[in-house]
Amino acid sequence: MRSEDGRGTLYVVATPIGNLADISSRALSVLADVDCIAAEDTRHSKRLLNHYGIRSTMLALHDHNEREMAAGLLARLNSGQSIALISDAGTPLICDPGFHLVREARAGGIRVIPVPGPSALISALSVSGLPTDRFVFEGFLPVRTQARRDRLALLAGEPRTLVFYESSHRIVSCLEDLVSCFGTDRQAVLARELTKVFETILEGMLADLVRQVTADPNQQKGEFVLVVHGASPAGADDISAETERILRILLGDLPVKQAARLAAKITGSARNRLYALALEMGRE
Repeated sequence: MRSEDGRGTLYVVATPIGNLADISSRALSVLADVDCIAAEDTRHSKRLLNHYGIRSTMLALHDHNEREMAAGLLARLNSGQSIALISDAGTPLICDPGFHLVREARAGGIRVIPVPGPSALISALSVSGLPTDRFVFEGFLPVRTQARRDRLALLAGEPRTLVFYESSHRIVSCLEDLVSCFGTDRQAVLARELTKVFETILEGMLADLVRQVTADPNQQKGEFVLVVHGASPAGADDISAETERILRILLGDLPVKQAARLAAKITGSARNRLYALALEMGRE
């Protein structure tokens, strides 16, 4: 694990976001072989390490001590020790500590190697059914209501798919603010407790999600990834010939509402616009 110059290596290791089986054999090998593991919460990570019989030394590295700890960890790396950086769940540095350490290690010529794996962001995108060729990750929105609304107002015209993380304390108010800033009929997917026992994935217009989450207290618990369809570009109200063809085919086998919903998922066009067009086709 030493570099040619005798210095150690910093491994950035992804760990499960819920299901402990979602860890690679490479990640387990690295965690078992490094001189120490820098963990966001050693008590939390100990469950994972104990599950796989890993006895490597752990040190706490979190938002409140990262800058203080970085110098000591860099000294270890320069002396030839190798270190694995892990967060509580998923890929480190994605809304988790580690940026300062990685930046300083790279600036000092330390070899930094990714050991890829789970990420709530990518997991939610992959099952959302929304466009994934271009997306924007916004992380957690501001805690204060006005600041959150101001940020959403800036994003209202963003054409790429938007991805947010949110906590149980603010999920309802976040959805309500999205409706206020983006409108009621923007398509979205709410992924809750991904890979865990109570995983749920809700889809619909933003107004639909507000109703579902508000009506069910269980849907207000846990950790959330919210994926929102990007804004339609100017002039996008014009339905393309290909989209119209797809809609006509679907109307041959499905009710109007279902056909419009599926056509919107396939083409990325606004569902309310497709619904109106489907009604016109029905009258024809």
